[in-house]
Amino acid sequence: MAKLNNFEMIIGSNSYRPIMIGGMGVNISTAALALGAAKLGGVGHISDAMSPFLNDMLFGTRYQANKQKETRAQEKIDPKYISRWTEDIVYRANRDYVASVMAHKKGEGGIFVNVMEKLTMGAPSETLQARLRGALDGGIDGITLSAGLHNASLRLIEDHPRFRDAHIGVIISSLRALKIFLRGASRVNRLPSYIVVEGPLAGGHLGFGEDWHRFSLNLIVEEVISYLRSEDLNIPVIPAGGVFTGTDAVNFINMGAAGVQVATRFTISQECGLPTEAKQIYLRAEEKDVEVNCSSPTGYPMRMLKSSPSLGSNLKPSCASLGYMLDREGNCSYKDLYEKTPVDAQGKKLPIYEKMCICQHFMRLQCYTCGHNVYRLKDTTIMLPDGSFYLPPMEHIFKDYLNSEDQSVELPVGNTDQSPQQASNG
Repeated sequence: MAKLNNFEMIIGSNSYRPIMIGGMGVNISTAALALGAAKLGGVGHISDAMSPFLNDMLFGTRYQANKQKETRAQEKIDPKYISRWTEDIVYRANRDYVASVMAHKKGEGGIFVNVMEKLTMGAPSETLQARLRGALDGGIDGITLSAGLHNASLRLIEDHPRFRDAHIGVIISSLRALKIFLRGASRVNRLPSYIVVEGPLAGGHLGFGEDWHRFSLNLIVEEVISYLRSEDLNIPVIPAGGVFTGTDAVNFINMGAAGVQVATRFTISQECGLPTEAKQIYLRAEEKDVEVNCSSPTGYPMRMLKSSPSLGSNLKPSCASLGYMLDREGNCSYKDLYEKTPVDAQGKKLPIYEKMCICQHFMRLQCYTCGHNVYRLKDTTIMLPDGSFYLPPMEHIFKDYLNSEDQSVELPVGNTDQSPQQASNG
């Protein structure tokens, strides 16, 4: 049987290894992880989720502190003041973050950025436009539009000089969603450079309802490929969600896919931004520890570990300094629920299970999103003498995908002595 290494993924005029690493926010898909993929000839994603916070953390800016100060000052004048992110800050945050990553790029691969439409920031279309333009001006190779239908997103940047130069793709979970996006794309005469078809076993936000278990990635991919052929559209299709081995990937390529997008296996890599303790929790997980819930204020179902600290929390919303999920009226489903939640005898808010403060928990890396196959991660590495698991470098995982045969997974060998510092390069 052919290995994944025998194929190439063609996007526009570029030829890549047929592996795309998904853009996990906030800084879970680190620059190091994305740069590693590009150096090996594949495509690595960064995420622009909460980019002002990310700039503060990485570069010492004070976007959030300044926003909080300004918001509180305005609230004294107008108690109904709505905390919004301004376009200029969002633009600068995305541009500077992307530029810093691109300045370190080596190899023939690509660096793409994942851009969530559902990240509303108090001014949905204005901040989305600023994020897209910032990424393009920062020199990004490609933009992947996610978490939404994006039927108007392309119009926000159609006058940008790089609109037809950069790769622009979209994540969809149904043929219906693809048709909606293509109608919007036809209005600006700009077809997507690639289509990521994300199935129901993916991690994080899902493009399905609570009946997600009724759907199959294979069937959706077949449907999308068949439709594109019937319309004579030559757009690369990239399946995602549950692609655990190189053999899984080859099976999709044999169906007509151009490559695959993967993420869960890289959550335990040394380059991933998750804390070492969280990576060990992922490695100890069993299938029964995974759930799909509706705790995200985006309105999308979300797959995560049941032990995620974000579940049952009662954090007070910090919309003045954060506010990444506020709509134009200043509403967020968690914020609204928090205000209605009663307190206990000590005056503390009772635990909230229906929704979570996604801004704070993403900022603190306390939302353990994962793909369905997270429970199989323990089979991809070795246990150390102290009972913890070895965290492999991303290069080992990448090459294992390329060389896998008959569903095999190659365990790390050689120097697997690992100090806590070596175990977490994120």
